[in-house]
Amino acid sequence: MPLALLALAIGAFGIGTTEFVIMGLLPEIAGDFGVSIPTAGLLVTGYALGVMFGAPLMTALGTKMSRKRILMLLMGLFIVGNLLSAVAPTFSVMLIGRVVASLAHGAFFGIGAVVAADLVAPDKKAGAIAMMFTGLTVANVVGVPLGTLIGQSVGWRVTFTVVAALGVLGLAGIAKLVPDMPKPQGVRLRHELAAFKNVQVLLAMAMTVLGFGGVFAAITYIAPMMTQVAGYADGSVTWLLVLFGLGMVGGNLVGGRFADRALMPMLYVSLGSLAVVLALFTLTAHNKIAAAVTIVLIGALGFAAVPPLQKRVLDQAHGAPTLASAVNIGAFNLGNALSAWLGGVVIAAGLGYTAPNWVGAVLAAAALLLAVLSAALERRADSADHAADQVVTGAEQAQSVKQRSVVHN
Repeated sequence: MPLALLALAIGAFGIGTTEFVIMGLLPEIAGDFGVSIPTAGLLVTGYALGVMFGAPLMTALGTKMSRKRILMLLMGLFIVGNLLSAVAPTFSVMLIGRVVASLAHGAFFGIGAVVAADLVAPDKKAGAIAMMFTGLTVANVVGVPLGTLIGQSVGWRVTFTVVAALGVLGLAGIAKLVPDMPKPQGVRLRHELAAFKNVQVLLAMAMTVLGFGGVFAAITYIAPMMTQVAGYADGSVTWLLVLFGLGMVGGNLVGGRFADRALMPMLYVSLGSLAVVLALFTLTAHNKIAAAVTIVLIGALGFAAVPPLQKRVLDQAHGAPTLASAVNIGAFNLGNALSAWLGGVVIAAGLGYTAPNWVGAVLAAAALLLAVLSAALERRADSADHAADQVVTGAEQAQSVKQRSVVHN
């Protein structure tokens, strides 16, 4: 794997850290600004919305630039947003800083995935994408716990300063290691938008929303589930999330490896297994050891689907994949928001803290059904193309025989 992937992974590590570390620092931030916890939660919501809208916006703005240059610009935006958060004098300025940083998120992963795939041979593309996303998964194992510890010990402003420094390191790595690939010729915004007319692209994005939504339906409410149902102490939630992060790292690498060999079977296995494990979590959540094992499996199976889903979008949007790839990153965040809302609905309905697991299982199963449908439509299209080719070949052969007959006579 080229060293340029390391630079992309470092950028992904910084982005992953700033996205999730805020959840562990909400009490400190709320206390400093004198706002309630729900109000401080707007820092999470604002970031997610920024990712969803920023992905297509920043990618569209970058269609006139080389991919290396837009990646550097995005990392610069990320640095500015985190520095603004670090020095914010008011909560409103802090929120603006979060939104500015989030604008880089979707486009960085979307364009970065395209660059990563272009850096390697065709049979290694999913593995290269997984290598970049490893930075995001490792952030949940190292960056988020460490950033939370720094924020609680020294101050949350220091955490965001450190994250900005990670952005500087990622920017330097991209400038030094990523080759200056020329902007694809003849590809304009209208070509990028045309990819969304492809049913297979839309199905892949729907799989992303539902499949990854299944993961976050459960993980969003992991703290009350583990403390109120499994019987863990409040302080145990941190290392349980580390276990989840370890599962993410392993699943991401395995998914990237096997997606290059058999993409759709990898999706069937990961999404189907995820649906089963989430359903079982309603039972295993009542036992400490079983719950911990299940959390690892959810992280592993959820992220085993990420490289094949991203590669599926790239494959189906061939010729103009950049915008579709970035929008698919926004689809992950849409899945997070949708599943978190649905999980809250079933809890509010009095169904208990394990009820979101059923929501997640249904979402993952729906994603599996879409994967089966997508493959069936693809096979039908291939069969139609094959039949058309045979008709053309037959016509050409008949014409050739006719011409030879005329010459002979």
